[in-house]
Amino acid sequence: QEQLVESGGGLVQAGGSLRLSCAASGRDFSATAMGWFRQAPGKGREFVATTSWNGDSINYADSVKGRFIISRDNAKNTLALQMNSLKPEDTAVYYCAARRPGYGTTTKSLHEYAIWGQGTQVTVSS
Repeated sequence: QEQLVESGGGLVQAGGSLRLSCAASGRDFSATAMGWFRQAPGKGREFVATTSWNGDSINYADSVKGRFIISRDNAKNTLALQMNSLKPEDTAVYYCAARRPGYGTTTKSLHEYAIWGQGTQVTVSS
């Protein structure tokens, strides 16, 4: 069974850093684009970052550009999100997502992602 499991969330002060990890299992995700999304209380799920199957194409939301870094390790079937200079407005549940097998190109549309993790809470205090 395909599964994504996030970890690394927590409480951090503004200006701090956190590193989220996503462990993928159930199949080989190396040929699949993956991404991170987030959902703040009372708001819809929004795009954060995405990487192509080989990491050659990466896109970020304007709100996190220059502060967050997405990376993947296909040998370990893992995805990471390094979050620096965190702001209170980054507070949200963060989700790891993967496109369908064979879809290796990036997309910011959450509807193009077929598999989702359960999410990990990130809280940034001011």
